[in-house]
This record gives sequence, C-alpha cells and structure tokens, in this order.
Amino acid sequence: MGRALAILSCCLALALLPLPAAPRGPALRPRRQPRPGGRSADTACKNRPLDLIFIIDSSRSVRPEEFEKVKIFLSEMIDTLDVGERTTRVAVMNYASTVKVEFPLRTYFDKASMKEAVSRIEPLSAGTMTGLAIQTAMDEVFTEEMGTRPATFNIPKVAIIVTDGRPQDQVQDVVASARTAGIEIYVVGVDRADMQSLRIMASEPLDEHVFYVETYGVIEKLTSRFRETFCAVNVCALGTHDCQQVCVSNGASHLCDCYEGYTLNPDKRTCSDVDVCAPGRHECDQICVSNNGSHVCDCYEGYTLNPDKKTCSAMDMCAPGRHDCAQVCLSNDGSYSCGCYEGYTLNPDKKTCSAADVCAPGRHDCEQVCVRDDLFYTCDCHQGYTLNPDRKTCSRAITSSLVTTEESCKCEAIVALQDSVTSRLEALSTK
Repeated sequence: MGRALAILSCCLALALLPLPAAPRGPALRPRRQPRPGGRSADTACKNRPLDLIFIIDSSRSVRPEEFEKVKIFLSEMIDTLDVGERTTRVAVMNYASTVKVEFPLRTYFDKASMKEAVSRIEPLSAGTMTGLAIQTAMDEVFTEEMGTRPATFNIPKVAIIVTDGRPQDQVQDVVASARTAGIEIYVVGVDRADMQSLRIMASEPLDEHVFYVETYGVIEKLTSRFRETFCAVNVCALGTHDCQQVCVSNGASHLCDCYEGYTLNPDKRTCSDVDVCAPGRHECDQICVSNNGSHVCDCYEGYTLNPDKKTCSAMDMCAPGRHDCAQVCLSNDGSYSCGCYEGYTLNPDKKTCSAADVCAPGRHDCEQVCVRDDLFYTCDCHQGYTLNPDRKTCSRAITSSLVTTEESCKCEAIVALQDSVTSRLEALSTK
C-alpha cells in the first residue's frame, strides 16, 4: 500500500508537465513565455491561420462528467483562436469504436456557432479506434470539399487528439500517411493514456506535441499551453523589436528592413545609407548625384540632360548666348574655341580679336616694300626699281639722258672722220 501511495504522489508531481524531450526532429515553433506587464495577451497575440481538427475520444472509459470537461476545453480553445473563413477554420470529430464528424471545416466561421455545436456533442461510448479516426480525418475532413484550403494557400493542417486510453487499432502506418500528407498532430493524454502510443501518434519534436494531464478536471489548463503554441506574438506591433528602421512581422517571428535608400547591415538590425551612385547602382550616362538616399543624373560641361533624365547629348556651344567669342565660335565636341575673321588675330584672352599687321614679316609677299591699307596691303619698290606686272616683285629701272644739238653734230663729225680714215686705209692697202 505504501508503495502505491508513493507512485501516486510521483504521478501527482508530474501532472500538467509535458513529456521529457525525445530526439528532436526539424524545429517547429518554440513555446513562448507570456510577456509580463505591458499590453494584454489578447492584443499582443494573434494566431496564424490554421485548418484545425479536434479529434476527441468518447469511449466508455470517459465518464459523462469528464466528457463535459472535454467540451469545456474545446470551447475555451475556440475562444483563443482567430476563427474565420479567411483565418482559422475548425472541425470537430468524435470517436470510439466508430467515428463521427460533428462538423467539418466549412460549416462554422464564428465562435458562437462553433461553441453551440460543441455543447450538443454526445459521447459514442465503447472502443478506442484512434487509427480509424485519424484515417477518417484524412479521407473525409482534410479535403477541399469539406473546407480544407488548397495546398497553394500554405495553410497548416493541424489535428489535436484527446484520449485517455490505448488505441485498439494500428496507428503507426496511418500516422505515417498523415505526416506525408503534411498534417501536424498534437496529442493530449489523460489519466490512463498509453505514453508509447502518444509518442507514436505525435509529430516531432515530441516535447512540443505531446501533453499529459492526470485528470479531465485539469485539462482546461492546457488551453494556455496551446494558446502559446498557436500564438504569433506581434513584436512589431508591441514595439519590443530591435530593428533600427522597419520591423516586418513574419508569422511567429519578425525581420528587420530599411527605408528606401538604405541597406540592412550584417547584424540584420541596423541600416546604412546606400551609395546609390556606386557603379552598377544607377543608370546615369555621365554623372550620378546622390540625393538623400536617392539620386539624380547630370552631365559634363558642354552636355545637356536628355528628357529620359539619364542620358546626355552634346550642346551646341556656339549657339547665340552660349559663348563669349568676339568674332568666330568653333564647336568642339561639347566645348568650343574662338577664332577671328581674316585680317584679324586672336588676342591673349582667347576671346577677342585685333586687326592683324598685314605688313609684318611673314604676313605679305612683297619683294621690297609693303604698304598697309587698313586690313589690306599693296607692294612697292625702292628708288631705282620699278614694280613688275605681278604687283609683287621689282626690276632695276633704265635711265635716259637728253642729247644737245651740238653734241649731236660732234658725234656725226667723229663718225664721218672715222669713215674717211677707214676708206684711205683700205685704198692704200690695195696699191
């Protein structure tokens, strides 16, 4: 008797505790501790959308008053859920040696109607065909015809089994099929429930999917545990996040983001200015100008921004009003230079012009004398020379002198004397 009392005391100490952790599979949702103080749980918590089925054991071992406790548990669970057509849909199945679908997922979308339907559920008695109940859930409830949303919606399919006994049929194979179908199974064991069977039916990790209570009288206490499991604490709404700029709710978690023009740092919390003008980050043809997280395009001197606000075209720098040349503007690929009309030379300021010294060395082709005439010139020659017909070169001039009559007579006498002498000499030579 003493040993029996010791065992009973040990069981009482373990009541309401989850089973010890088994080897863990892929991590699902960690259980969260209620946040002390601050906003109430109702405003800080909103469960993610689910397609949820309660599968309740109503075999002979469950006394009528105990079954009423189960229904209270279901009603309180429904109160914690965000029930609706677009949020969480709920179905209830009742099983013993047979299975009855009390209402499928498509029937009720408000809490009051669901709770009213739960209050009318009657126990079936006899037998504990848990495997049959799970198979029926797959075949008749988790279907689109019965209200399950298509796989493309990515709505989790969840089953919560409440039982106080050992399954009287095989569950291992049907549970494997349920897992393959993507159904997540939580198991609540009460009183005489077989622990090994609970572990076989539950999803991994077992310490988050298997619950045990000593009696139906305390099953309601599991409501808060399931509420924590299904609750998505919106830390973005609560302001308890550590994001520097933007908090993005992500189901049960959150992510940090940054305003436009900023980039998330490696710590995944803080933000830094984006160098929007870094190579490859902009589409500017010539110049990128950073502007408070954004940018504008600009062009080099001598170019103008096209209407697309990205590319540039060379300006006509010699258009009126664009240059400061006194006489001639010469366009040069987005720039310009100044020139002068013929007969003028560009001044050192590279803008204005002065009349050229056309008679300066090298500027004319006169052989001897260059005579300037405003912007033009003419050629002339030194004294004793005359300008040739080409108007450039010069030739020595031929001088003539006047001969008097007296000098002319003397010349004629000399010529006559010379002729006479010549004739006498010729005569003497013939004798």
